[in-house]
Amino acid sequence: MNKQKFIDKFIAAFVLLAMFKVVGIAAQLFHESFWSVIGTLIIFLIAAFIILLVITSLKDKEQNNRNSGGRKGSGSSSFYLENSLFDKIRSKYEELAEKYIAEKEYKKAARVYMNLLQDNYRGAKTLENGGFYNEAAVVYLKKLNNKSDAAVCYEKAKQHKKAIDLYKEMEQKEKVGDLYKEINDLRNAHYYYQLVADDYVSNNQMVKASLVYRKKMERTEDAQEVLLKGWEEDKDAFNCLNNYFANIFDVKKLESEILHLYEKTPAYKKVTYLEAMKHEFKKDPKLQAATRNIAYEIIAEKVNTRSEIVNELKFFNPHDDVILKDISRFKTGRNKMFRN
Repeated sequence: MNKQKFIDKFIAAFVLLAMFKVVGIAAQLFHESFWSVIGTLIIFLIAAFIILLVITSLKDKEQNNRNSGGRKGSGSSSFYLENSLFDKIRSKYEELAEKYIAEKEYKKAARVYMNLLQDNYRGAKTLENGGFYNEAAVVYLKKLNNKSDAAVCYEKAKQHKKAIDLYKEMEQKEKVGDLYKEINDLRNAHYYYQLVADDYVSNNQMVKASLVYRKKMERTEDAQEVLLKGWEEDKDAFNCLNNYFANIFDVKKLESEILHLYEKTPAYKKVTYLEAMKHEFKKDPKLQAATRNIAYEIIAEKVNTRSEIVNELKFFNPHDDVILKDISRFKTGRNKMFRN
């Protein structure tokens, strides 16, 4: 197509479309506020004016090129011209949107992104950044089917019911519980927290379940119960035991529980218990005697089958140089025995 004819046809088509657009905007008066429609109309007229300037500039440039260079290479130039035209128009829209953002006219910028650049996501993000959370949520939901970002916006707007409904649809149970708790609906909050805790238990994630009980529901006894269950059933045993002890803040009670659980610990879990004792030994000087004695018993019981366990004596006697020599002599003696 001749480039000049292309531009002329483009101008004619654009003017026709602009007229239809103006009529369409005017029709919005029946279901939108007067000033909202006026704002949309002004943005469109500014954009239309920019486009006409770009097209006129290109038309003049093309006329000059024709006068100086004839028709050489008209096919490829026409393709380039079309791309160049649309790129320049898009660039002008981008500049207009950035100008509105700089002026904190976020709604106008969002209209440019959505109506002129056909970029609903940037439109929604612009509204969100401008603090228009309800409007942003509607765009996320209706234009982009993005429930996650819509829920976040409703949450920021303190529209808790709408946010809760979306989080329910996405099966984000803990988030639902958090929002119910935020509006002081503890019955529903604990219902959803319980669902979360049950899911963690069914997946053998006992520590996470205990955290829901303790931090979200303030039910320390249930948290301890699920940790003890994890220890006894070998479901992340060490971390369950470690967290179980960490939740006991009274030193005397903690010492009593350490001794009590050790009595019930089967032989195959004694090494794991020894690792836990290393944590408790450092926790408080009042626990050192009990944890050291337990460590001695476990080391003595396991040393024949796991000679390297003797090194753990150093941990429970950090300032005893004599015991280091004893460990060294023990290792030397065992090495001689194996060589003989």
